[in-house]
Amino acid sequence: MIFNSLTFIVFFVIVLALHNGPFSWRQKKINLLVASYLFYAAWNPPFVILLWVSTVVDWWAAQWMVRSKRERTRKAWMLISVVVNLGMLGYFKYGDFLMQNFVTVMGSIGVIYQPPPWDIVLPVGISFYTFATLSYTLDVYLRRSKPAGSFLNYALFVTFFPHLVAGPIMRPTELVPQFDEPRRATAHQLFFGLALLTLGLFQKVVIADGFLAPVVEAVYDAQGKVPGMLDSWTATLAFAGQIFCDFAGYSTSAIGVALCLGFAMPDNFRFPYGAVGFSDFWRRWHITLSSWLRDYLYIPLGGNRHGTARTYAALMGTMLLGGLWHGANWTFVVWGGLHGLYLSAERWLRSRFAGFKPGAITLFSLAILTFVLINVTWVFFRAKTFGEAGTILTGMAGLAAKPDPLIAAGPMIIALTIVAAIFGTHWAMRETTLEAVIERTPSVVLGSIWTLMLFAVVIEQGQGSAFIYFAF
Repeated sequence: MIFNSLTFIVFFVIVLALHNGPFSWRQKKINLLVASYLFYAAWNPPFVILLWVSTVVDWWAAQWMVRSKRERTRKAWMLISVVVNLGMLGYFKYGDFLMQNFVTVMGSIGVIYQPPPWDIVLPVGISFYTFATLSYTLDVYLRRSKPAGSFLNYALFVTFFPHLVAGPIMRPTELVPQFDEPRRATAHQLFFGLALLTLGLFQKVVIADGFLAPVVEAVYDAQGKVPGMLDSWTATLAFAGQIFCDFAGYSTSAIGVALCLGFAMPDNFRFPYGAVGFSDFWRRWHITLSSWLRDYLYIPLGGNRHGTARTYAALMGTMLLGGLWHGANWTFVVWGGLHGLYLSAERWLRSRFAGFKPGAITLFSLAILTFVLINVTWVFFRAKTFGEAGTILTGMAGLAAKPDPLIAAGPMIIALTIVAAIFGTHWAMRETTLEAVIERTPSVVLGSIWTLMLFAVVIEQGQGSAFIYFAF
């Protein structure tokens, strides 16, 4: 079930009605738990079993970690949780990837091996809920938090449908305590939640799917065609806008849906294309993943506590694994590796020019440079193979021989205008928040914008296409 579908609207209306009905708080939580399982089962019902396995294993692992007096026993329960969760993630997401690479390695030494087809369906959102549940057992093991006091509360944390399949990646300490006391949205929360849902759907349905996706596909999915410089840059810039509007659109919708039920979820995007530098970008892009990678990978790998070489190694290792988290393909690893190189270079430059304070023009120029270099990484994120990525990069460099015209003038102008508007908006709002802007805006203006967005979503209708990050 996806937010941009009539099925979800009906589902959400029923959930809202039950949540505001004359039931006990325990019954309302059970209603939300059942609704969340139905929400997930709409894709593939048998995969609900994976949620049950993860929930039960992590619940008991945390319980026994607290009850155990021996450190070796505590560590064993932690490892059971890690092995079960990463084992399921590895089998479903990386099994085919590992098999293909094994076949390649064997072939390189003269051993021909032809495995049977890996016809395994990837459970939607498995990377997201795996990271969420792992944070629970790891925090308990590290004594950062105590186990949830109620199995119902923990099960609802794992499966809570707004964040289940594409984040934000919630920590137990952020959501479980909210289930302790009855929650019901105020009129203001309901209003703001519905507005956020509308904004998220507008980003996804109208901008990402309606305007930008066709431009991206015209170049990146053009088999046997050679894009020129203008087409390559336009398609890549359009993908930068598409991936932001698609993923930020989902996060915004998810936060809005949760708010309509009376629950708060953290921001996942904070105008990332207004970033100056790559550490700033990762403080603004997919914030909950960035903080997860920092706390559970970068710091355990050494962070910045063990010398310069160890810091760079930890930084690169974190970004390489972060790239692999996004997809079982070497192109994602290169995407992560480029960000690791960018972050390492930025750290070196900051240490070299520690006293440098850029002026307004320099700051804006650095933001443009950051955006351009991020677009280079998006090529590897969007291209399916290194060959396709090489073709696009060759075109972006203006080195394509006899390029084919792939994007018509009208869609090109519209796409570039939208991307320029996104960049300009992010730059203008980089020091503020959406909530602050809304508070300063007259209600008549807000109502008009909301109406126009809702009207655009309705008339666009879309193709009911899934959000890009569902594949991760």
